[in-house]
Amino acid sequence: MRFNEKELISLSRQPSERAAELGMRGPKKGDVVKRRLVKLVVNFLFYFRTDEEEPQGALLLEQCRVEREDSQAFSITFLDEAERKYLFECDSQEQCQEWIDSIIKASYEFMRKNLIFYRTEIHRLTGKDPLEQYGIEDETRFQVTSGLQLMPKDI
Repeated sequence: MRFNEKELISLSRQPSERAAELGMRGPKKGDVVKRRLVKLVVNFLFYFRTDEEEPQGALLLEQCRVEREDSQAFSITFLDEAERKYLFECDSQEQCQEWIDSIIKASYEFMRKNLIFYRTEIHRLTGKDPLEQYGIEDETRFQVTSGLQLMPKDI
């Protein structure tokens, strides 16, 4: 996927849902763990050298798997490139779990599934479709897709 570099830099400067200095190892063989400032902004995970303002890179948190590696580390792999694995080392078990939870909740697919769930619940309780008032109730992106059921760790 292609992104406009200026827009990504601008997005990286927006307020973050979570930010901390973490140990980070990239996906290349021979990569070592380096201390990076890591920022979660919307569904992007930006990483910076600790002494720089522009990001070294960004991970789009869609179609990825977040897994705990040990008590203070987690990894992110992408479903279409399983060999591309990023490792993050946290300062505590609690910090690690907070990052995992935040990353899972940052994906568009997670938010879409929540919207569908709450839409269904509101309809069941009230008999009304809450999206109808906005004229978007028939849009494909708000429909339940049959067959494909992703678990939160797969988002």
